[in-house]
Amino acid sequence: MNPTPSSKPTSRTDPGTASHPSSADLLDAARAAAQAAGQHAWKNRDRRSEVVATFAHDVKLRLDLESQEVAESVLRQRFPHHRIRGEESTGTAEGVDPATCEWIIDPIDGTVNFSHGLPLWCCSIAVRSGGRMRAGVVYAPALDECYTATDDGPAECNGRRLAVSSVNSLSTALVMTGLDKGIDPRLPPFEIFRTLSASVQKARIMGVAALDLCRVAAGQADAYFENGIYIWDIAAAGLIVERAGGRSETLADLGSGRLRHIASNGQIHEELRNLIQAVLSQTGG
Repeated sequence: MNPTPSSKPTSRTDPGTASHPSSADLLDAARAAAQAAGQHAWKNRDRRSEVVATFAHDVKLRLDLESQEVAESVLRQRFPHHRIRGEESTGTAEGVDPATCEWIIDPIDGTVNFSHGLPLWCCSIAVRSGGRMRAGVVYAPALDECYTATDDGPAECNGRRLAVSSVNSLSTALVMTGLDKGIDPRLPPFEIFRTLSASVQKARIMGVAALDLCRVAAGQADAYFENGIYIWDIAAAGLIVERAGGRSETLADLGSGRLRHIASNGQIHEELRNLIQAVLSQTGG
């Protein structure tokens, strides 16, 4: 299987609009960069055993670094003076006004899945300026899914408009999440997961945060929670959830770049937040 991106071809941004790009211009660049980076990883998937570094529960591949470089190259061609921030970033533009656009890249979200040959991984690219996300793309090559959104347009997948679910009770909700082992030393391992899984219809762990959030946007899941996620995991997909009619909220900055984040269809948002906060208050987290 070698899927081709389903979205329309992209075009290079007019240099005259580069200093004040529209959301549509930014989305076009994000889509081009995500598809180029994602296709680089997909076409070279036989090299997924080329490991640069290993960690207790994670891995960094050479393709992580290469895909980041591919994405940055596409963006630099269009917006050479924009900031770039990524999980595998090779640097940022010098002397940039803080108010300018900043690109946030995760070249392979779900690297462990990818390294084992699972199709659940993606490239996530978002851009923000003026304190808000302007555009976001989550591209999953192995699934042939390209999720997109701008701050003034709808959330879509392969051109099809997305809408969150209408589930209105946590007890009947499918919630995407991750394990909370070792993220916060004040919390017993898996404490939040145990409480969450006992309170919802089903809790699912897929190992790819950006796609988890996109499932919420598509109405295939009703909420998402993770303790210890990073901005590049949620930047694009959080915007996609919001533009699909849901809510995406960072509850806390845990330090070292880690965040406590929830997202939902909106109807069960308060119930989910209250559940998480109750666990934290009981355990001192």
